[in-house]
Amino acid sequence: MICFFVNGCTETYPLLTNTYEEAIVVEANLTNELKIQQIKITKTARFEDKSIQAESGAQVTVKDNQNNQYLFEENSGVYVSQTAFQILPNRQYTLEIKTKDGKVYESSPETLPAVSPIQSIVPTVVTNKDNQTGVQINVNSYDPARTSKYYRFEYEESYKIIAPRWSLSKLEVTGPQSVQLVPNSSNTRTCYAEKNSTDIILLNTNDLSEDRVNLPIRFIEEDNYIIGHRYSILVRQYVENLAAYTFHKTMRDIAGSGSILSPKQPGVLSGNIKCISDSDTKVIGFFDVTSVSEQRIFFNYNDLFPGKPAPYFNTCEDIPFLFCFAGEDCSGESMIYNVEQNLMTYSSNAGINYILVDVVCGDCTSFSSNVKPSFWID
Repeated sequence: MICFFVNGCTETYPLLTNTYEEAIVVEANLTNELKIQQIKITKTARFEDKSIQAESGAQVTVKDNQNNQYLFEENSGVYVSQTAFQILPNRQYTLEIKTKDGKVYESSPETLPAVSPIQSIVPTVVTNKDNQTGVQINVNSYDPARTSKYYRFEYEESYKIIAPRWSLSKLEVTGPQSVQLVPNSSNTRTCYAEKNSTDIILLNTNDLSEDRVNLPIRFIEEDNYIIGHRYSILVRQYVENLAAYTFHKTMRDIAGSGSILSPKQPGVLSGNIKCISDSDTKVIGFFDVTSVSEQRIFFNYNDLFPGKPAPYFNTCEDIPFLFCFAGEDCSGESMIYNVEQNLMTYSSNAGINYILVDVVCGDCTSFSSNVKPSFWID
């Protein structure tokens, strides 16, 4: 019986599409910001497909009920408005898509929800339910008129990285068995990185006595290197209508079902866009018209964890090399290889005894950018 189970679990079962019906997928989130608006249109994919195909050659138009039209043009797989515009209150907006195969898609008329500005973003040192100490970042807002109710959130986090074992000198290979020390560039010591949220973060305040948001949007463990020096987060708060909130909640439930074979079936992903030229043609997506508020904060690791050393994702241990080529203990060839392949970087030496460290410890440009973001404040 043991042999049966061991042998029976070693074969990989390829998941292939049994039946497939092509449909377009529309991602349209227009806001009250005056900007070039974007709409993404792609096609559904099979399990075995390795990439998502964009729907090219479409005519995309947004209209309002005051006879204004905003034309979109294709740009690198995304449709962008030809002019900057913003969604205004008390107007109805409709999305129209004409694909190159002659099908016409249209959304229901959508109106801008109420605007509810973010009041504050607060970082606090806490210990969570898993007994982890870290920084809890909360976003706060309040709508005294109780007209907002349905919220969606996104964030962009940016952080400074300082290579902990950066050296004034670096090794340069000058021959098959020779190296020399040259001045190291200071541009490899300090870097910056940025990441966007990927989760669908939702909140509704229907069950609360007030339309007040106090949402823990991000928790970062104290030993996470992204807060090791200086950290910034930009939070965007979108106010949606009930239909948009329900659509995004269904998307979140599907994404969080854990497995395509899970018995959890959160429902059909129906949106507010239909094919008006062929009622049998399916479309996935939502034409979302939202009001948005955003706010950015910065904080330093030492402000929240005074006296503690800055965390890093690598232990940056010394790696010794004996720079010779004839003896049993010689490791000159290995050292030259690691330097040439940019796997390790110089830390120190005493004669032919060299100490190297992993390249990420001495050169932050090996995994991030040394270009400071335009919004960055030190």
